[in-house]
Amino acid sequence: HSASLVRFDLTMTDRNKSNIKMSAPITKALIYGGKTGWIGGKVAVMLKEQGAEVVLAEARCENRADVAKELDEVKPSHVFMAAGITGRPNIDWCEDHKPDTIRTNVIGTLNLADLTNERNIHCTVYATGCIFKYDDAHALGSGIGFTEEDTPNFDESFYSQTKGYMEPMLKCYPNCMILRVRMPISDDLIHRNFITKIVKYERVVNIPNSMTVLYEMLPASLAMAKKGLTGVYNFCNPGVISHNQCLDLYKKYIDPTYTYKNFTIEEQSKVLKAGRSNNELDSTKLMRDMPEDIKINDILTAVELCMQRMQKNLTEEFGPLPDSLPKEFRKN
Repeated sequence: HSASLVRFDLTMTDRNKSNIKMSAPITKALIYGGKTGWIGGKVAVMLKEQGAEVVLAEARCENRADVAKELDEVKPSHVFMAAGITGRPNIDWCEDHKPDTIRTNVIGTLNLADLTNERNIHCTVYATGCIFKYDDAHALGSGIGFTEEDTPNFDESFYSQTKGYMEPMLKCYPNCMILRVRMPISDDLIHRNFITKIVKYERVVNIPNSMTVLYEMLPASLAMAKKGLTGVYNFCNPGVISHNQCLDLYKKYIDPTYTYKNFTIEEQSKVLKAGRSNNELDSTKLMRDMPEDIKINDILTAVELCMQRMQKNLTEEFGPLPDSLPKEFRKN
């Protein structure tokens, strides 16, 4: 079932709705995926630091009645949807757990979009940009990225299929801001960090991709929510960075003894149940609408700064690197 087959042709009225502004301070935030989720947890900490009242959702988003009750009891000024099924240890899990994946990634997300829209509450959805792959019109190395108006063309994993189904439907909700996160990178070695994942791989593909450095982009998402932005945004630092460039920076700042090997996409496909998305997303709309006081670096600069912060954080926690790194990260 190709994601392109479920394309929704929005009317001009629907497209105009995505420009509706719901500008308001974040006084009380309700976060789905805040209790156990990686991004949701980070958003909760940031909002508390900004002085907002933060409530971590108890209801499971696929249970519509429970979500409706929670929204009416909490009465949030803003809702943040960071719950989702990505699978453990990776998205291959979704291939064998399709109903579970649909329950959260489709039913749950639509429940939240619909119920917040009924109550005129701004809803930020941390979605994914892994719904595209390089093609003739957006060739690798061309610098031509997919825009927010492009129809998903990648459906080689069930995870991406569900996300590709969702986006055209979410666009219909005038209260929702949909952020296309890609290969998120953090300043630590948590297992969800894209850097952590590829450091542990025996071999990696070397393909330039759009990526999201959370240290810069999550505060930006809060500023965008306050500004009342809605519709779809490619939520990545401008430009692309390759797997090798990421690992070279890891070697430079974290572990000079680290080594890695490359393999082709064809070789990679033999060890994976599902395909992987590789693409460049156009950042023009994001940078145009970004609140003026928010600084977003290009991806190469952002990842290098991230590695510098990681080096500082790890040294403070474990001691001099690389010998003090946890065993699973040391090659020698």
